[in-house]
Amino acid sequence: MTDQIPAGEPPLGSLSCPEPEDRPDLWPTTARRTDDGELVLGGLTVSEILAEAPSPVFVLDEADLRGRAASWAAAMHEEFWPSYGMAGGEAFYAGKAFLTTKVAQWVLEEGMGIDTASRGELAVSLAALQEVSGEEATTDATRLGLHGNGKTQAEIAVALTHHVGHLVLDSLEEVELAVRAVRELRASGVYGPEETGKVMVRLTTGVHAGGHEYISTGHEDQKFGLSVHGGAARQTIDAIIAAPELELHGLHSHIGSQILDLAGFREAVGIVLTLRHEVAVDTGHLCPEVDLGGGYGIAYTGADPVPPSPAQVARTLAEAVRETCERLGDEVPTVSIEPGRAVAGPTTVTLYTVTGLKRVELGEGASRLYVSIDGGMSDNIRPALYEAAYTALVANRRPDPQAGLVRSRVVGKHCESGDVVVRDVDLPADLAVGDVLAVPATGAYGRSMASNYNLFTRPGVRWVCEGESGWVLRPETIEDLVRLEG
Repeated sequence: MTDQIPAGEPPLGSLSCPEPEDRPDLWPTTARRTDDGELVLGGLTVSEILAEAPSPVFVLDEADLRGRAASWAAAMHEEFWPSYGMAGGEAFYAGKAFLTTKVAQWVLEEGMGIDTASRGELAVSLAALQEVSGEEATTDATRLGLHGNGKTQAEIAVALTHHVGHLVLDSLEEVELAVRAVRELRASGVYGPEETGKVMVRLTTGVHAGGHEYISTGHEDQKFGLSVHGGAARQTIDAIIAAPELELHGLHSHIGSQILDLAGFREAVGIVLTLRHEVAVDTGHLCPEVDLGGGYGIAYTGADPVPPSPAQVARTLAEAVRETCERLGDEVPTVSIEPGRAVAGPTTVTLYTVTGLKRVELGEGASRLYVSIDGGMSDNIRPALYEAAYTALVANRRPDPQAGLVRSRVVGKHCESGDVVVRDVDLPADLAVGDVLAVPATGAYGRSMASNYNLFTRPGVRWVCEGESGWVLRPETIEDLVRLEG
């Protein structure tokens, strides 16, 4: 069947989706095949899941998410343990990957904090923190953070009111907004007369890392952060130090997303800690904390390398921080990071039902099978937005190995030619309408970036754990779509 492959494309079979036993890093840890070939997630077969949650549906493995959160928290605590000469390390879950109250509770219970990027994410995290930690969490949210550009005074005031651990300012204007917010909190009695607001500053280090220009956030020509090399960062830092309403708690760096090579992080550590040292020499203020951000990558297809483990990331950062501080003669800061995709991504599999098969002749004996499914770009925008690559596996049965393979493209139902979920995958030639496809590694940004384009209803998120299941988010209905109309 090699004559069906378009010219210049890899050999047939090279784009097949790896089975869970072959590439476990692509799948939740409980993923396996039954003896008759059906995919199992969280102790439930695909047919059992779909009997309660029709496709398309995101299936989230609770035990896997908890385990990944615990691994990141433990790695940072261990590598930055004070007995190792460090000042402590923390891992904050980047809530933008996927956040609900239940997910927030899980990661908090496993030892992570939560980094938020909006008032909505902060509100959900505060509700979860109160459930986990009790009433005092409403006024002492040190395990939470708020960052993002263009924050309003109201958003900053909410963070200050709850004493979030990381309030990351992104501009000189935000410094002034924070000053005003503290003054109002003092005037209202929420803050004491001399109480200050703890803030951090987001830096642009010039280190460019990540899989796509839109998600490489360390370079200078983009909306986030303040340039270390251009002087904007130092100007903002000096304004904070000069403001009696504020306390400069730390420096924040985020160099990109979907990063698999840790060299960029080592370079960023040197830049951030050098600026920290220069500020201390000039002002006497040595920031007690440094947040090195997130962006740690995962595997999406069999062609991707196995990503670094939490322990490898934490050790790399600890070594770089220790060496740089020794060279500069500075005390080691507390170090935090913000993994999101690396926690949520592999925990979730999207299940689709095949609704149509169309073979397209490309000339010279080549063809491609277009596989239509009951979802599309409204539940996974990343292929259209970032040219992100995914893969797919027949999940309801084990295909006949004698049937062979066919080069395929998995496409959605939207009125867009770019509505592609999996651009290239080798699927069984006996694929049929009604088969179920499983797309792994959709936990990060699948549901969180989902839309109602073409007035599609967004799929639900179903948790599975030890043979039990329930809704993390229920699927939307047509009634939900019209409920907000005036």
